[in-house]
Amino acid sequence: MVRSQRKPSPRVYRRRRQVAAVLLLLVLGGLIWAGIAVAGLFRADPAPAAAEATTAAPEASGAASEASPSASPTPTPSPTEPVCNPADIKVSGSTDAESYAPEATPVLILTVTNTGDIPCPVNVGTSEMDFLVTSGEDRVFSSRDCQKDAEDLEVTIKPGESEDARFSWGRVRSAPGCTAVEGVPGPGQYVFQTRLGERISDEVPFTLE
Repeated sequence: MVRSQRKPSPRVYRRRRQVAAVLLLLVLGGLIWAGIAVAGLFRADPAPAAAEATTAAPEASGAASEASPSASPTPTPSPTEPVCNPADIKVSGSTDAESYAPEATPVLILTVTNTGDIPCPVNVGTSEMDFLVTSGEDRVFSSRDCQKDAEDLEVTIKPGESEDARFSWGRVRSAPGCTAVEGVPGPGQYVFQTRLGERISDEVPFTLE
């Protein structure tokens, strides 16, 4: 015998609907929470990176600001001492007389003059000097031909001042290498010219009687 099923009462229907609504809310709430959690996972990496970027920027600017003061200031050039101009040193020649009697010994003079405005060091040693006597095309005498133990001698010549070197010529001939030369200079016109290093004086004429 089949029993007829009783229909639920209205109160039961209301309870069922309330339970279903609660379950629906729980399901929706779980989905929403899961979505928030998933979104948080995607934002987890960029957020700290952005924070690191914002904190790194001040450090970089700070390093730059520290680097700027460390740059060395442009040094102020110190005044340099004036340098002597070699062109200010002049060499001239002279003799102690214009004409010499047969028994007189000519004195040949080398003069070094500083024509500049500052003191100049000059080597006036015998290593730099030459006293040369000629007569026309005839090379009569040079002090370097038989020179021994030539020496350097540096002196400082003040502006406008001079230094002299004198050489007594014994009226003899000489040849390079100090080879023997026969004969002696006779009466006539002669020319004296002196040298100091690369500097050469003008020619100075004189007479032997």
